Amino acid sequence: MTSPSHQSLGLGPVAILCVLQDLQLLTALLLPPPSRPNFLIIMADDLGFGDLGCYGNTTLRTPNIDRLAEDGVRLTQHLAAASMCTPSRAAFLTGRYPVRSGMASTWGPRVLQWAAGAAGLPPEEVTFARVLQERGYTTGLVGKWHLGLSCSSRSDLCHHPLRHGFAHFLGLPLGMMGDCARAEPSEKRTRLEQGLRWVGRGLAAMAAIMASITLAGRSWALWAVLALGATSATLEVGSRVVGGAVARLDCFLMRGANVTQQPLSLSRLTPLLLREAEDFLQRHAHAPFLLFVSLPHVHTPLVTSPAFQGRSAHRRYGDNVEEMDWVVGRLLSALDRGGVADRTLVYFTSDNGGWLEARAGGEQLGGWNGGFRGGKGAGGWEGGVRVPGIFRFPGILPRGRVLAEPTSLMDIFPTVVRLGGGALPEDRVIDGRDLLPLLRGETPRSAHNFLFHYCGDVLHAARWAHRERGKLWKVHFVTPVEDPPGSGSCAGSPESQDAMVCACAGGGVTAHDPPLLFELTSDPGEARPLTLHKEPAFNTILQALSVVPTCLLHASCYDGSGVNV
Repeated sequence: MTSPSHQSLGLGPVAILCVLQDLQLLTALLLPPPSRPNFLIIMADDLGFGDLGCYGNTTLRTPNIDRLAEDGVRLTQHLAAASMCTPSRAAFLTGRYPVRSGMASTWGPRVLQWAAGAAGLPPEEVTFARVLQERGYTTGLVGKWHLGLSCSSRSDLCHHPLRHGFAHFLGLPLGMMGDCARAEPSEKRTRLEQGLRWVGRGLAAMAAIMASITLAGRSWALWAVLALGATSATLEVGSRVVGGAVARLDCFLMRGANVTQQPLSLSRLTPLLLREAEDFLQRHAHAPFLLFVSLPHVHTPLVTSPAFQGRSAHRRYGDNVEEMDWVVGRLLSALDRGGVADRTLVYFTSDNGGWLEARAGGEQLGGWNGGFRGGKGAGGWEGGVRVPGIFRFPGILPRGRVLAEPTSLMDIFPTVVRLGGGALPEDRVIDGRDLLPLLRGETPRSAHNFLFHYCGDVLHAARWAHRERGKLWKVHFVTPVEDPPGSGSCAGSPESQDAMVCACAGGGVTAHDPPLLFELTSDPGEARPLTLHKEPAFNTILQALSVVPTCLLHASCYDGSGVNV
C-alpha cells in the first residue's frame, strides 16, 4: 500500500524509486572527497569483459565483485591502452600511452619474457605510486609486476617496484606462466624444447652422413662423427631439462629486493599473496595507504585452490574466476574490519581482455569477452581492450551507477594523483584524464573525444565519441588475420604461433585502404563495416580519425589549442 504522503504527491513506486536515486546522487555530490583517502586497486590478469555477473555472465558466480558494482560505479566502455599486459600495465601506472615510455614492442611476444632481461619501465617514468609516496602515503604492491627488474647488472634493480614508488613489494617479477607449471599453453618452454630437439636431430643426421664417409675409408670423418654425435646428445638432453630451467629462473617470488622463493611454489601462491594483502591493510589502517593487488588470476596455468576446483560450469577457467571473486571479497572484508571502508576508494579492473588462443587438450583456458570481437593481443579489436571497470567510494560516489562513456586505464593516474593531493608532472604529456567529475555526475561526458589503440608501436585503430551526432565511431587501419576466419582468434595463424597471440605487423595483418569503419553504439561486435553508401559522412569521419593521431605526439593536442583527445 502507498503511504498517504506518497499519494498526496501523486507518485507511484517507479517514480518514488527515481526520486530516491536522484536524491542519492545529489547526496554524493554534496560530500567532497576526504583529504588523503586510501586506495585499494585490484587488477586481474587476462580477465574477459563478460566473465563477471555484473557484466552479464549468468553461468559464473562472482557475488563479491557484483556487490562491489552495486555499491559503486560500473564502467561499460573502459579501455586498456594495449591488449597485452606489459604495455597495458605501463600505461596504467604512468597515465601515458606505452609508445611514449618505450614499453611497446611490435614483434614476437610483445611482453617482457625473461627476468634476466635489461628491458623494463624506464626509471624516469613517474607512476601514481611514486607521486603518492612523495605525499606521505604508505604504498604497496602485492602480486604480478611484469615491468622489468634490472638494467646493466643483476643488483641495480632499476626497474624494480621499489624504484617506482612502491615501498612494499611481495610478488612475481614477471607473472604467472604456463611454463611455471610446465603446462600448456607454453609461453617459451615448448619453443625452446623444439628448437633444441630439431637442431640436435639435424646434427645427428649429419653425424650419420659422416659415419658413412668414415666407413668408406675417410678416417678424418671419425672426429666429425664424434663431435656431431656429442653435440646432438647434449642438445637432446638440453631439450629435456630446459623446461625445468625456465621454471626455476623465471618463476620466483620476491619480497622487496630479495628472492624468497625459487622456484615458485604455485600451490601456496594465492594464500600467501592474500595474507600479505590483508596484513598490509591491517598494519596501515591508521595511515593513508595505496595498495595495488595485482592478481595472478586468471592467467594460465590457472592454479586454483582445492576448495574451488570443480565448482564452476566452465572447468578450470571458471574455477579460477570464482576463486578470484572470493579473494576480492576477502580484501573488502579486510577494509571493513579495519574500519577504513568509508575512506577508501576501491577500483577493480583487468589489464586486457580474455586470451582466446589459450587452449590445451580441447579445453578453453581463456575468458569470454562478452560478444566483443577479438581478445588479448588482437590489435585494436574491442575484445582485447575493453575491460571491466568498477569504482566504489562510499558517500563520495553514487551507488549502482552505470556509465557508457569512453574511459581508459590511463585515467587512473590523474584520478589517484588528484585525490591523493599530488600534482601531475609538467614535463611530459599525460594521456589520462581525471575521472572523478564523471564518476560523481558533475559532468555527463568523458574528457576523451578520441582514444587510440596500438598494437606494439603500430596504430591499429582509433575511436571518436562524436558528441554532435551521438555516435561512437571506430576506425581500423590494420587488423590481424584471424584463423579460423571470423573467430576473433589467431590460433591457426602461422605468424602468431611463436607468440600465441595475433601479430601486429608483417604477414599476420591486413592493412585497410580505406580503413574499416564501425559505429559501436549500434554495432558493438564490430561485425558490420560501414561504407560510403551506408554512411554519408564516411569520408569526413575517416579524415578526422586519420588526422587526429598525427597530433598525438604534439602538445597542441592537449593544451586546449588543438583537438581535445
